[in-house]
Amino acid sequence: MSKKIILLGATGSIGVQTADIIREHPEQFTLTGFSAGRNIELAKEFIKEFKPEIVCMQSEQDAGTLRGEFPQTAFVSGNEGLIETAVYDADVLVNAVTGSVGLEPTLEAIKLGRTIAIANKETLVTAGHLVMESAKRYGAAILPVDSEHSALFQSLNGEKIEQATKLILTASGGSFRDSTRADLKNVTVEEALNHPNWSMGAKITIDSATMVNKGLEVIEANVLFNFGYDDIEVLLHRESIIHSMVEFRDTSVMAQLGTPDMRVPIQYALTYPDRLERPNAKRLNLAEIGKLHFQPMDYERFHALQLAFDAGRTGGTMTTVLNAANEQAVAMFLKKEIKFLQIEELIERAMMAHNPIASPDLETILQVDSETRKAVQNMLK
Repeated sequence: MSKKIILLGATGSIGVQTADIIREHPEQFTLTGFSAGRNIELAKEFIKEFKPEIVCMQSEQDAGTLRGEFPQTAFVSGNEGLIETAVYDADVLVNAVTGSVGLEPTLEAIKLGRTIAIANKETLVTAGHLVMESAKRYGAAILPVDSEHSALFQSLNGEKIEQATKLILTASGGSFRDSTRADLKNVTVEEALNHPNWSMGAKITIDSATMVNKGLEVIEANVLFNFGYDDIEVLLHRESIIHSMVEFRDTSVMAQLGTPDMRVPIQYALTYPDRLERPNAKRLNLAEIGKLHFQPMDYERFHALQLAFDAGRTGGTMTTVLNAANEQAVAMFLKKEIKFLQIEELIERAMMAHNPIASPDLETILQVDSETRKAVQNMLK
């Protein structure tokens, strides 16, 4: 029987690749609904191809335009529309939006006991404790889509998690892995958007260059697998072939390997516990690659990663501040309002100015998120 999929963030990098999986396996999956932000042209293409029942656009104007063109589809808009789409009839909700806007729709879908395939780091970083507590209460499955967390999830499959001693996340190092901090003073937006291994959206590519992305993943790993920060390690691995590893108490290490292709973890989240063919995908040929490289992580060079560990160890609303400050600073960098190294500088200033609240409710999290963004904007003045 075909699984019904709701896809939040259909026009982003993960969303487009999720659509590829649905396209490759039309007998397995139906795209019942999606959200498309402001990308009205791609939304039209998806509507024609997948014939969804519900579509959410960011603006009511775009939703109105599409209503006239596709009378058989229900169109909604804004944050309310995003929640309405998230709770629409489906088997799996894929949360692939960028930013903390994905939080409330996810929490509402969890209440229905849905399977949540989560590619939206910010939801887990900002309110991980709420998501996991709620998932437990309502019997919802949270399946990771990030390549690193999918690798950890797969490496833990069939194992007793209490016998695992360490999670090892691999990091490509991003666009500037060979640059010194002095080299980073004047890097341009265009240079920062040039990632060596992965094809991703602008926000995630910048996060990869600053290493905030890996920091968010460390916090996610803590949330998803309940490992302390002393038992989570980051290893520089240029080739992005080993996606992450788990060490066990008998010194065995389990790893998941593959070519850098996000469709693999996306598909696994949609099919778990089964695996489907990927007939057109490039297979991993280790003989062809010949060598894999690893280096310890330099936390002074990648200062933003250290900030993420600090925020995670502090806990409470500090991870919300880390995420909100980063989102605001990256948006400012992309508009060329600040320099590259100012991203982590603004994050650090926001964290230092914040008095963390230990177990925040949703209202507190949203308030801290909003206040942090304003504070970061005002730091320039």
